[in-house]
Amino acid sequence: MKITIIGCGSYCWTPTLFRDIVCTDGLDGSEIVLEDINPKHLADLHKCCESILAQTGKTGKFRLSATTDLPKALKGTDYAILTITTGGYEAMEKDLKIPYKYGIWQPVGDTVGPGGISRALRNIPVVVDIAKQMEKHCPAAWLLNITNPMSTLTRCVWRETDIRCIGLCHELYGTLAKLQKLLGCRDWRRDFDCVSVGVNHMPWITRLRYKNQDALPALRRALKEGRMPSAGNGPGTVLDRTLTCHDQVKFELFKAYNALPAAGDRHIVEFFPFFCTGKMRKGAAMGVKLTTIEERRRSWTPAWKKNVASITSGKTKIKAEVSQESTSKVIAALAGMIEWKDIINIPNAGQVPGIPKDIIVETMGLITRDNAYGLPVGEVPPGILTQIERHATNQEMTVEAAITGDRGLVLQAMLNDPLCGAIGDFHRMEKMMNDLLVANRKWLPRFFKKRGA
Repeated sequence: MKITIIGCGSYCWTPTLFRDIVCTDGLDGSEIVLEDINPKHLADLHKCCESILAQTGKTGKFRLSATTDLPKALKGTDYAILTITTGGYEAMEKDLKIPYKYGIWQPVGDTVGPGGISRALRNIPVVVDIAKQMEKHCPAAWLLNITNPMSTLTRCVWRETDIRCIGLCHELYGTLAKLQKLLGCRDWRRDFDCVSVGVNHMPWITRLRYKNQDALPALRRALKEGRMPSAGNGPGTVLDRTLTCHDQVKFELFKAYNALPAAGDRHIVEFFPFFCTGKMRKGAAMGVKLTTIEERRRSWTPAWKKNVASITSGKTKIKAEVSQESTSKVIAALAGMIEWKDIINIPNAGQVPGIPKDIIVETMGLITRDNAYGLPVGEVPPGILTQIERHATNQEMTVEAAITGDRGLVLQAMLNDPLCGAIGDFHRMEKMMNDLLVANRKWLPRFFKKRGA
């Protein structure tokens, strides 16, 4: 089989994704192609992956190559993994700084809010182009998307092409790992039976069983007794050492909705208008920290690059084990080697009642040979259903706007977005939208066509 990592120049993601692939049972003998538009990043990660092969005893068991030629990388691919950032930090900085000027604070700015909408508008045309190239060079391949905003990017592939796409996110894992500690469980993946429903970065655990009993009452008791989990994202996720939160937001919402949001608080707060306000000290009152692009440039990227260099030199020793990330297991399942149950983002085919067909929803799913099914979630509580509907509808409008260059739909999406309500002035809202579009002009030609063109 042939596996292609598109955007493999990610110093954060590629070492984990690659190690998982070469250490997953059944994938020996595969061809792995690394693709990136940045030759320096590509060369660095190619050397890193060669070191991982050597350290795990897998040299000779996989065919590894690297290229900046996307069509060449895609030709004959069975599974493509997407990890890109259109515009990089330069564009992301505008997603955050422009809304700051209008009184909107976003801890992440990659999914919803004005930053998430702006990032989607930039990424969607690029991702559609990649998927159309897949139609030409590997039409039967699956695209496994770990790029944000996950919901809109997964949706645009299904909507605009015949390529099958699954969005994969690790946020639920961190929440379940914390519940494991709170409830005295040894292995959440083996011992928990979880029903989760929502959109990416805002899934809700509506049912949780442990030892064949409803575990949510035990969670309420633990919280009442003040047994809070320690900060962090749980074991095995890519961003363990860089992102922490104290879960005050998710547990307050658990009390309000009787269901537990299952993402990091940094993401959750961006779906509501109440947490990152001036009165809430921009989120700090609930333990949420804004992460600036300056901080990411100064701390995150140097740490990731140092890790890659350390792996390449052999200073950091790589164990032949698989992380909690699910990408390699999903590939093994799609190849028919195992059946795998996991949290997935795919079109709604009835797994979430009350939500229109084809909208991307995040639920538990079953991956089998060449197929992925969303598992039924049952009746969704009205308060949560309303949240899903609001954001899913906004994401549909964002996809349409990105494809057509319709500024009116962008404005509607921002008017409907909870965070944007902080502006309190329609004309300033419209000005913020225009500021974001102009700042990203080189990525958004559809929005700047000459009249009559």
